[in-house]
Amino acid sequence: MSITHPDQRWLIALDIDGTLVHDDGYLSPAVVREVQRVRDLGHLVVVATGRSAANAYPVIRDVGIAEGHAVASNGAVTILLDEAHPRGFEPTEVITFDPTTVLSQLIESLPKAHFAVEKADGTYLFHRHFPAYALGDNNIETPLEELVKHEVSRVVVLSPDQEVEEFLDAVSRVGLHSVSYAIGYTAWLDISPLGVTKSSALEKLRVANGIRADQVIAVGDGRNDINMFEWAQAGGGIGFAMGQGPEEVKAAAAAVTSSVEDDGVARVLSGFEGILFSRTLG
Repeated sequence: MSITHPDQRWLIALDIDGTLVHDDGYLSPAVVREVQRVRDLGHLVVVATGRSAANAYPVIRDVGIAEGHAVASNGAVTILLDEAHPRGFEPTEVITFDPTTVLSQLIESLPKAHFAVEKADGTYLFHRHFPAYALGDNNIETPLEELVKHEVSRVVVLSPDQEVEEFLDAVSRVGLHSVSYAIGYTAWLDISPLGVTKSSALEKLRVANGIRADQVIAVGDGRNDINMFEWAQAGGGIGFAMGQGPEEVKAAAAAVTSSVEDDGVARVLSGFEGILFSRTLG
């Protein structure tokens, strides 16, 4: 049923990798249909991803969202979607920090790791190879010492030769207290300005759109989605973890849906009316 009053509107935050799309980038038509169905009802669907804005936009476009905002770079970048813009979007907020201290600590602790930084204009500087999908289209190979010479919205660390647990231990020993950070499935670390997360950006969008705190759903699969679940659930909303996610991610969510291969997002959204009905009973 379409909403008839602004107070009925929900915000639904969706991660990209492992949530909307498979590891190979496949986007299920069932997911696209359900996203569009819920949007057609009048609810606000916001993509919130660790990807750069340039890498996130093709998925946002393919899932059928052509207006409104999206959250990129784990909350450091918020974009306004605009089909008339040459890139399809324009940044409305870019939060940066000085990476010198944290990079120096990580380089000492992880000498074989690959490092990259995302500048305020979306350009990536990297000093060792990254997978083609990992950075935006505008990326430049740069000497390591050059990476610390810019204010950045994100530092990315990839350590392909390390097991995840070994990587986690090394990162924990660094003690990253002056920044926000999230670790993916593999030996991958995203570092953002202090206090900046997907949830900090989503909260701004929730308030700006006048959506009640208890009318929020967040769906994700990675460790960088845990803060999204905590944010949703703290306000009385619901966090859904994807079925293939790590155990600690599933433990942080209020519910677990099926895996990305089994269209977990579509399953959550197809049950949306059931969620609304259960709320009326409560």
